[in-house]
Amino acid sequence: MGNLTEIRWHGRGGQGAKTAALLFGEAAMSLGQHIQAFPEYGPERMGAPVQSFNRISQEPITLHCGVTNPDIVVVLDPTLIATVDVFQGLDKGDTIIINTEKAPGNIAEELKIKDKGIKVYTVDASGISKDEIGRDIPNTPMLGALVKVYGKLNIEHVLADMGKKLEKKFRNKPEIIDGNLKAIKRAYEEVKS
Repeated sequence: MGNLTEIRWHGRGGQGAKTAALLFGEAAMSLGQHIQAFPEYGPERMGAPVQSFNRISQEPITLHCGVTNPDIVVVLDPTLIATVDVFQGLDKGDTIIINTEKAPGNIAEELKIKDKGIKVYTVDASGISKDEIGRDIPNTPMLGALVKVYGKLNIEHVLADMGKKLEKKFRNKPEIIDGNLKAIKRAYEEVKS
């Protein structure tokens, strides 16, 4: 499985890490990719640290275990960096995407990872979600940033797939559908490396 990509999402209960992992997986599957999308459950409650995971490949995935060495880490809440080892399992050449207004270079220096060979991307997902959705729910903007960084999914196809999924859930709230789609697209365009 040389083309297998493993992704770990870090967030807090209520921020949508599980939902984002599932939506990303479903979008990849709709493009013919093989996927896994699963959360790690424990005694989580609103605001507690949570993790979710994706595996994506062009070939069938036969692994059925946790993700210990992710290729990409997505951090929905930057305050987790002080309490959770979001860098666990990342090696040289791997990628981390952080929800922050700060520039990637500043974050790399602050976190003392500048010389470790980890690629750092940032996007103000909280700001985007407040602008487009009206609440600080960073999951869909972070999904847009991940699509850009991952680079193997077509954003227009992802937006069309997300639109269908959101339509089922928010049929009577078109402003939520529109806001989430705008948030995904903006984060895709605004993620910085």
